[in-house]
Amino acid sequence: MKLMSKLFLLAVMGFFMSSSAMAREERGTTAQAQAMVKKGIAHIKKNGKEKAFADFNDASNKDFHDRDLYLFVYDMNGMNLSHGANPKMIGKNLIDLKVEGKPIIKDMITVLKTKNDGWIDYQWPNPVTKALETKSSYFEKIDDYFVGAGAYK
Repeated sequence: MKLMSKLFLLAVMGFFMSSSAMAREERGTTAQAQAMVKKGIAHIKKNGKEKAFADFNDASNKDFHDRDLYLFVYDMNGMNLSHGANPKMIGKNLIDLKVEGKPIIKDMITVLKTKNDGWIDYQWPNPVTKALETKSSYFEKIDDYFVGAGAYK
């Protein structure tokens, strides 16, 4: 009987460990977000902004949409130029956008005034779960705009 109890316990532990590993695989990582930004910038340099931004906006383009990872692009005045998860944001100046009191676009621009790249944590709706979650975004400046992507924690 003790052997059966131990086997059952091991089976239950294995299930929960594999479930949490699978849940982690369903989310993009910060390293993958950073790699996607660099891939996006290379795509801009190779194909131009117009084609690249259209590709970033196209949810069927798996190069720039992976699970909960997608690209966003803003100019240095806060104008959204591309958004892989919410096309309604494109063309809007979001410099004063605040999420839970935090001016996230303004904060990114502030970082980019002294460096070419950076990270910021903030709350943002996850396109997969639809829940407001903590997101850690990497962003990098190119010319007079920047490209970013973030991983949900």
